[in-house]
Amino acid sequence: MPRPLTQRTRSLARCAFLFLVTVSAAFAAPEPIRIGHYASLTGKEASFGQAARKGVELALAEVNARGGVLGRPLELYGEDIQSKSGEAATVVKKLITRDKVVAVLGGNASTNSLEAAPICQNYRVPMIAISSTNPKVTAAGNYIFRTCFIDPFQGAVLAKFARESLKVRRVALLTSVSAPYSVGLSQVFREKFTAAGGEIVADLKYSEGDKDFKAQLTALRAARPDAIAATGYYAEAALICQQARALGLTVPIFGGDGWEAPQLIELGGAAVEGTYYSTHYSAESPAPEVRNFIARFKAHFNGETPDAVAALGYDTVMLLADAITRAGTTAEPALRNALAATKDFPGVTGATTMDAQRNAAKPAVVVTVNHGRIQFVESVKP
Repeated sequence: MPRPLTQRTRSLARCAFLFLVTVSAAFAAPEPIRIGHYASLTGKEASFGQAARKGVELALAEVNARGGVLGRPLELYGEDIQSKSGEAATVVKKLITRDKVVAVLGGNASTNSLEAAPICQNYRVPMIAISSTNPKVTAAGNYIFRTCFIDPFQGAVLAKFARESLKVRRVALLTSVSAPYSVGLSQVFREKFTAAGGEIVADLKYSEGDKDFKAQLTALRAARPDAIAATGYYAEAALICQQARALGLTVPIFGGDGWEAPQLIELGGAAVEGTYYSTHYSAESPAPEVRNFIARFKAHFNGETPDAVAALGYDTVMLLADAITRAGTTAEPALRNALAATKDFPGVTGATTMDAQRNAAKPAVVVTVNHGRIQFVESVKP
């Protein structure tokens, strides 16, 4: 029969147990830093969301491979908003309240960010929009940031390009009235182009999801424009180009970064040859940081060349990791303040500085479709 444990023996056993627990805790894996990302991974805007997610995933893999941030790995909590109105607000609230993320990345379309931004502001969780260019996004509050340029800058870039590079004076403008992005971009383009001596000879409207643009194109053909500016997204832009060419309109057609998607060429085919759009970076850039990024991206995603949205997704994670490092914590308001203090961050899409409204001051590029490939035309700095 075993002898009963003495009080001293029980005390020693308890101390030994506590010691082992303490040692085990010391060598346990550090708690991950939870990062949220919402995007349209399915539906009509899926090209944007899928590209952004790939950039985000590559950045997380690289950050974690070098030891994470503050000795902790980054852990992604992703949500698909399915290109549906209202879904962004729902999933972002879930990311914050259930998943306990320290920051939210996204969205792509400005409509989505405008839905999500008030939620993040209310919970005081920093949100960094990836490619939402409407100025109203960051106006939601001091916890809302973005890594892309804004429409007033992009609109000015397009106006300057139309007048000085295309050398056109009479432009027909097509605006998607259901997309805040398109409405804002058209407004700035209209102001800047007319201020530079240009004339808007037709100012026509459509809605996201429309398929038939013959009525608008027939009306603008009668105005005899030198060029057509279509400020919506790639799906409608591709159809606009096809139907314009079918009606005999051979003038240049151009748009903004909403055209940035492989589907522009897949859907538009020969009709988008010779069109132009402004965007955030060019895969043709000779800059070492761009060449290195493209090589790493191709190695990670089976030879795929990253577009501008993928590059912005990558830069957004890296900028957040840099801010957490400088803050020395993930707690607010220190993290928010570190994001606001970002200056000359060396991103793939250019050096990024947060201005007083938490918008990224950075260059834009204009590209063209040439023989089914996207070709660099020119770069414009703020």
